[in-house]
Amino acid sequence: MRNETRATMIEGAIQLLATRGVHGASLLKVLEHTGAPRGSVYHHFPGGKEELIFAALDLTGQRHDRFVDQFRGTSAEEITAGYLELWRRILLRSRLESGCPILAVTVSVSAGPLLDRAGEIFRTSQRHLADLYEEIGVDRSAAERFVTILVASAEGAVVLSRAQQTIVPFEVVADQLVELAAVMPHVVSSPAGTR
Repeated sequence: MRNETRATMIEGAIQLLATRGVHGASLLKVLEHTGAPRGSVYHHFPGGKEELIFAALDLTGQRHDRFVDQFRGTSAEEITAGYLELWRRILLRSRLESGCPILAVTVSVSAGPLLDRAGEIFRTSQRHLADLYEEIGVDRSAAERFVTILVASAEGAVVLSRAQQTIVPFEVVADQLVELAAVMPHVVSSPAGTR
């Protein structure tokens, strides 16, 4: 039961970060949103709100990596489309009210541990995506550049779709990214003994 309460609070924090940002994810709001007992906050998160947000960020990053792993070993287009499908589902299921919890933290905190953790999670997820592209033969440097474009564009498209309350900006960006993925340079294997 204790672990269940902790997991519920982390889930609630993720949802509130994604819809209302850091200021909308206060401990009181998390308790109201999840129905968790008031005394459970400092039992499960003795570091308070910051510790809860750390846990929410970490779980968000883990979920991202698990989701895109479904597309391991496919093609550059399918990996790209799979990554974008994650964001499409989030937008549609939330009726364009939910965005990225990590972005929410990034734009609302100043320098310090939370911003550092958000940056670390972005870097880790980008490396993970670049690994998926490299495993199917995409040149590592090209994969890293493309992943930067992919993540930045998708995050921006989510913001535009939420602000304009239409999925259209996201779909325009998604189509362009899949087209771009199709022309990424691959490493060409040369026959043994040749250069």
